[in-house]
Amino acid sequence: MSQTPLIIMGVQGTGKSTVGRALADRLGLSFIDGDDLHLAANKEKMASGTPLTDEDREPWLDAIGRTIASEREKGVTCAIVCSALKRRYRDQLRTYAPDVKFVHLSGSQDLIAKRIAHRRHEYMPASLLDSQFATLEQLGDDESGIIASIEPPVHDVVQNILRGLEEDARTC
Repeated sequence: MSQTPLIIMGVQGTGKSTVGRALADRLGLSFIDGDDLHLAANKEKMASGTPLTDEDREPWLDAIGRTIASEREKGVTCAIVCSALKRRYRDQLRTYAPDVKFVHLSGSQDLIAKRIAHRRHEYMPASLLDSQFATLEQLGDDESGIIASIEPPVHDVVQNILRGLEEDARTC
């Protein structure tokens, strides 16, 4: 079992929860959906079509970081879903787990828009996709993580990530 926590990141509609759950199962990690850690006020704000600010996200990111640290104290390594769109957010998460590895699920805005047009999310309307892409900062060369294409079927995405993690690849 991997002792390195994973954060499955990316904009809405990339399949973070689906891929994260499958990846956690394959690696024997605990799966946590970071959406469950959002404050009610944040969920209401997003449901109204208003993007979150950096200040809105800070307590959420702290909750995710504390969860990773708490699980680790219990001897549990987790795979957790968190959009982690900005370097600043990822830096905040690394204060809780400096060795965390990010798995950035990546795809074109057109592909993701088509996917979210066919789903219903509790509080994340499709209208927020533009703001998510505008906020997204790619993983820096100095950030531990991989970039995984979401174009293949989920099973293949997971296989590609596992291979990328094993080979310590940057893209898969």
